[in-house]
Amino acid sequence: MTSTTAPAQGATLRLLDKADKEIAKLDRPVIGAVYQFQREFRRNPTSRGFHLEKLTGDSNLWSARINREYRALLLDLGGNDWLLVAVKHHKDVYRNLERYAYGINQVTGGIEYVDLEVVEDSVLRRALPQQPTPRPSGPQETAAPGETATPQPLFGAYSSEQFAELGVAEPLIPIIRKLTTDDELLGLAEYAPRHTGEVLLRLRDGTPYDQVLDQVTKPVAAEGPVDTDDWQAAIHRSQAVVITDDEELQSIIEEGDFGRWKTFLHPTQAKLVHRRYSGPTRVSGGPGTGKTIVALHRVKHLADQLPPGHTKPILLTTFNKNLAADLRARLLSLGGPETLARVDILHIDQLAAQVVREADPAGGKRRIDDNQALREWRAMLDETGESRWAAEFLSDEWNQVILGQAVHTRSAYFRARRAGRGRSIGRAERAGIWQLSERFTQRLDLKGLETYRQVAERAARLEMARKAKIDARQAERDERGGMHNIHVEAGSGAWLRYRYRHAVVDEAQDLSPSHWKLLRAMVPTGPDDLFLVGDTHQRIYDHQVTLGSLGVNIRGRSSRLTLSYRTTSEILRDAQRVLDGAAYDDLDGGEDPLTGYRSVLHGNRPLLHGEPTWDRELDAIVEQIKAWHDVPRGVVAICVPTNDMVTETAVRLKRAGIEPVEITAEGPKGGEGVHIGTMYRFKGLEYRRVIIAGVSEGLVPRSAVDRWQHTDRSRHERELQRARSLLFVAATRARDALAIFWHGDPSRFLTGLLK
Repeated sequence: MTSTTAPAQGATLRLLDKADKEIAKLDRPVIGAVYQFQREFRRNPTSRGFHLEKLTGDSNLWSARINREYRALLLDLGGNDWLLVAVKHHKDVYRNLERYAYGINQVTGGIEYVDLEVVEDSVLRRALPQQPTPRPSGPQETAAPGETATPQPLFGAYSSEQFAELGVAEPLIPIIRKLTTDDELLGLAEYAPRHTGEVLLRLRDGTPYDQVLDQVTKPVAAEGPVDTDDWQAAIHRSQAVVITDDEELQSIIEEGDFGRWKTFLHPTQAKLVHRRYSGPTRVSGGPGTGKTIVALHRVKHLADQLPPGHTKPILLTTFNKNLAADLRARLLSLGGPETLARVDILHIDQLAAQVVREADPAGGKRRIDDNQALREWRAMLDETGESRWAAEFLSDEWNQVILGQAVHTRSAYFRARRAGRGRSIGRAERAGIWQLSERFTQRLDLKGLETYRQVAERAARLEMARKAKIDARQAERDERGGMHNIHVEAGSGAWLRYRYRHAVVDEAQDLSPSHWKLLRAMVPTGPDDLFLVGDTHQRIYDHQVTLGSLGVNIRGRSSRLTLSYRTTSEILRDAQRVLDGAAYDDLDGGEDPLTGYRSVLHGNRPLLHGEPTWDRELDAIVEQIKAWHDVPRGVVAICVPTNDMVTETAVRLKRAGIEPVEITAEGPKGGEGVHIGTMYRFKGLEYRRVIIAGVSEGLVPRSAVDRWQHTDRSRHERELQRARSLLFVAATRARDALAIFWHGDPSRFLTGLLK
């Protein structure tokens, strides 16, 4: 090793993506030493205490002392600009220097660093002693009786030149050629540059080469020729961040996925965030693919483009108050008070209520949910002796067609589309249903009641009327050559304008048609108007919508995220099996397939455990919680099908000396303890370890669902799909470990897992 004096004092220090994950695995005292190192290195990298030195035979990679045992590996970018690429024990730094592979990717133009020894060790750890399980997506080697088949390379069909054209890190190509199992592939992807991992996972899923080139590589390719010696140009195309203070580095290291995503957006995610769209756009993706993070970064990007002011022209909305509160906290962390000051953050029912309250400040009806409304339907039918239709059918027709499409006249109901409703009805039947719906509405009025869906429908009509006035006023101006009529506009012109310039919608799959009509009327049609993120596989409410029919035209402006950074491959794979056989829409009349979702994380397969009774299952739950003694209680959760089971589980835990914390509509209620809630409560949450209990036939799905099998097959299919989605959502809340328990017969949705 030769020591060389570095340039003048005062350095720029950057952190390369994935270096933070290595640091986060270190012991707390070592992480503290890293914080002190970065602070002092930025102040004076020439300090003798760092022993800053080049690694032998290398022109750019340097070593710097963090403490007695650990060293930082840094790339010298020139101009006193340094990139921290790894933190290693000093015994590992100088052994086999040939293993450090770094350079500028000739396709993406970004800086890449790989420790080939670490990658090879990870691949070997993942290697399975037996032949991999055959996959239906491709041909497999078969052996003659008595012979052992030779595992075939996963990527034998691709040449080194093709890998290079896709932007795969070239030092990894020889290792890639030796991969024979998916576990080995996941081992490589964990430490490979992100782009390389995504390319390989997409190819392995059967995506054609040209499609991977077009969808994965071209969006992140550098513009123009890449100079592989220009480190300063390359750093601006790299997944790296300038470290400016302790708090910034601490948030990256200690805030988990959100801390990383605040800083290290994947290039494909960054493109979605910063692109200018000609109209509404939708981003879909499976659990943990970063949809919400993209939405938050999009909000910040839009806020950064606003002229100075004190208005809030951006709306950020989702479907319930817990998620809205979480979005507020995350946006504050991401963009600070300045961004928050320009954004309205409201859950969708809160937004609708605000519109209705403005129009009718004195209205004071008590709001009821769908279950309470259904009881009112039953009571009305009993009182009137009406027996032509079941209360459930009328309730659904009222919610999904009449309220869902903001139908407010008899003639409009005769013309209303009923796609997905299953049973067809004629004109005479519609007349009877309309009459009953009017009577039901009057019943609620007399009782001083209204449903949340009624509020949404009324808000949509009010806002659509407002939009019509705005458009009419604009048409009048256009006729006058852009001139304002001060006599007409003096009184109302001050308020007669669109409420928002942009709207960003999280969990878009759970909004109703009325919600979409409300949002469409609130934002003028034009560039960057509506930005929607969601996953229909996680839909937990019965809202079937076709956005194009509601004025939200996303055709040609839809993107899909496929790489999960939260859930392990094993958990994601079994969660997907829960959905096997069910078709999911894309919110616009097409189908949204599950193919392509992958994770670079690895762990054990979910634990499956059955007991003869619920009482015995509760005992098993307690034992499992005790077995997870190595993690804090607050990162463990139990999900159950019913509210009664929440109470019973909490009592049993308490009796065993384990503190329970119930998840309510307001969020977790209590201090530090194991969280317990129904499947509906788990939307948007994340835990290191999760137990899903009571996954028994008759509970998941509930037995009442099957009564629709012969009378309303469409509804039966929708209810089964919704139950599957609830279980899918619950399963994908787990980061590291998942246990699925049941008593009696296991749910039919577990069939694919129990084979």
